[in-house]
Amino acid sequence: MTIDWSWIGDHTDDLTSLTLSHLQAAMTAVFFGVLISLPLAVIAHRVRPLRGFLLGFSNILFTIPSIAIFVLLLPISGLTRTTTVIGLTVYTLVVLLRNTVEGLDSVPAKTKEAAKAMGTRPLRTLLTVEFPLALPVIMAGVRIATVMSISLVSVATYIGDGGLGQLFTDGFQRNFPTPVIVGVVLTILLAVVADALLVAVQYVLTPWRRRRA
Repeated sequence: MTIDWSWIGDHTDDLTSLTLSHLQAAMTAVFFGVLISLPLAVIAHRVRPLRGFLLGFSNILFTIPSIAIFVLLLPISGLTRTTTVIGLTVYTLVVLLRNTVEGLDSVPAKTKEAAKAMGTRPLRTLLTVEFPLALPVIMAGVRIATVMSISLVSVATYIGDGGLGQLFTDGFQRNFPTPVIVGVVLTILLAVVADALLVAVQYVLTPWRRRRA
């Protein structure tokens, strides 16, 4: 299997556009996934009767095939980027919600009791004590959700979106391997770079772990 390098040179602008579109879809889904999962995780952590329901519901959503989700959303949001983002956001929830709950569970009870004894209000304790200590576990979920979203964007090709996934369909339809190989390589690079950046963000946001090391 050979690569047609001249094809790559002739389609540099298209590849850049598809890569940016791919990344935008994935990151938007992760953003909304985090936005939704954080309050739900707090509820699941503090209201135990709802914990099983919320985690179980997110697991059920995760079992729906990705193509099926996009198809079910078509009557609502049509052949638009919104359909792609909603579908991907649904898939991020199971990882983000579970990791955030586990992160909050990992905060030592004595630490929360000490904050309460100092007169810190519950909301401030959550924001300044619990979330920072839970951040490493939460960020692990964000990293998984990001890589997963980047890989799943290509599925949206079936509804006319899909970013780099369009290279796969183009290559398969024409029996031309170069677009497929380029699409795979760019998708992997996006996932690796995004994961590395998130590791750097976590490193910056958790200075106490560096001091401990």
